[in-house]
Amino acid sequence: MSSQHISEELLLALKTNKPFELLVQNISAINRNSLDTELNNDQKKKAFWINVYNSYFLILRKHQNIDKTKIYTDKLINIAGQTMSLDDIEHGILRKYRIKKSLGYLPNWFAPRWIKHWAVDDLDYRIHFALNCGAVSCPPIAFYNSDRINQQLETATHSFLESEIKINDTEKNAEISKLFLWYLGDFGGKPGTRKIINKYLGKDISGYSITYSTYDFSEDLDNFV
Repeated sequence: MSSQHISEELLLALKTNKPFELLVQNISAINRNSLDTELNNDQKKKAFWINVYNSYFLILRKHQNIDKTKIYTDKLINIAGQTMSLDDIEHGILRKYRIKKSLGYLPNWFAPRWIKHWAVDDLDYRIHFALNCGAVSCPPIAFYNSDRINQQLETATHSFLESEIKINDTEKNAEISKLFLWYLGDFGGKPGTRKIINKYLGKDISGYSITYSTYDFSEDLDNFV
């Protein structure tokens, strides 16, 4: 079974409340060289690591009841024999080792070698609309496959922006998700944010002010598409 298949099966088991322990064992036992060979482009890396992130958030929070203060930073995940945290996956691998609290502008040149080795070649801002942190304001969980991931991320991005962005033409204001503030650099700053809104919503907000909505951290587990 390929690593991609294991990541999808793990997420499916969690969605359907089936036993998942054997899949956790399988994913930890993946041969590292085999993983390197299989995840040989960004499409495959993004599909695998997004599925892994969303799976392990549910495992750690719902099934192991890990405290929210530790769930992101503690190295509680074993993939191909490498222990890691949710932050390692999100900010290290999927965001190409960006410093978590730098608004997306500063790389972490001191990231471990294994993170640099597995990281994507190009940061894709659309991952922010695919990763689920178990909160009401988070994007829902979907199953990502490397053959279809570009269209899947396009759909996830459009759906999230359509539901979360409020544009007031009278006051010339766009109220958008705080994800755009926390990862401002990933989106190309405010100019890039405006371009993204225009691309997905067909709305030119040049000259509009941008404000950020309150992020609802109320717990909402199992929010699958």
